[in-house]
Amino acid sequence: MSLAAPPGPPSRADPPLAQDETEDRTLGGRVILRQPRVGYRAATDPVLLAAACPAEAGQRALDLGCGAGAAALCLAGRVPGLEVHGLEVQPRYADLARVNARLNGAALIVHEGDLRRPPAALRALSFDHVICNPPFYAPGAATPAADPGRDVAHREDAPMADWADAGLRRLRPRGTLTVIHRAERLPDILAALLGRAGDVTVLPLAARAGRPAKRVLVQARKGAKGGFVLLAPLVMHDGDAHLKDEEDFSGPARAVLRDAAPLMLRRGKSGI
Repeated sequence: MSLAAPPGPPSRADPPLAQDETEDRTLGGRVILRQPRVGYRAATDPVLLAAACPAEAGQRALDLGCGAGAAALCLAGRVPGLEVHGLEVQPRYADLARVNARLNGAALIVHEGDLRRPPAALRALSFDHVICNPPFYAPGAATPAADPGRDVAHREDAPMADWADAGLRRLRPRGTLTVIHRAERLPDILAALLGRAGDVTVLPLAARAGRPAKRVLVQARKGAKGGFVLLAPLVMHDGDAHLKDEEDFSGPARAVLRDAAPLMLRRGKSGI
């Protein structure tokens, strides 16, 4: 899928849009995304996650818990020639990811299964990069969502240590694992990486200047021995408050979310 222009129309092989689905566009209109009208719906996190992955053409990448394919498709679109796979436990979302891949003309290979017991076809592969956006909430930490699919996407079944283990097992030596999560879960992520990955870089994501970060992007290399780098926050919005009925993304955030700019964490500083 090229970033030069928005994707073309659906092919006749694609199912019609269901009444309980919407067809949206992300990454400045470059990515078509069918997703449930009620359920887990992608926002900015998958776009930021894909932007932070330092993938190059000719490499292979895996999105653990790919959902309807938002992060995987943003990554495939930004890096032509990249082989992209996704693993998803919920059959409905796996099917949507396959449809979205066809809608976008992307060669996304979707595997269905649990990250703790991945299918044999996936276990046979190794990857240069793994990305993941794990469920944000521990069991019992929040009121269950009314929609079962949304609840599975937001509530941990596997702990953070299992997500890190699954990603690191699939990586080649020196491959990168990139995670986006709530800032309060940073200690759990770092503990899961201890002794197995290094060159750890953390980019805090703050809604506005002067506010605490609510999200973090964490990137590490399998088997590396390098130290820890905490970057200056990426401020997502201009001003002290949202005052108008329009987007107020900061320039750096807009470049990533709308113009498909990469987030370069591996240089010791964030940049676009």
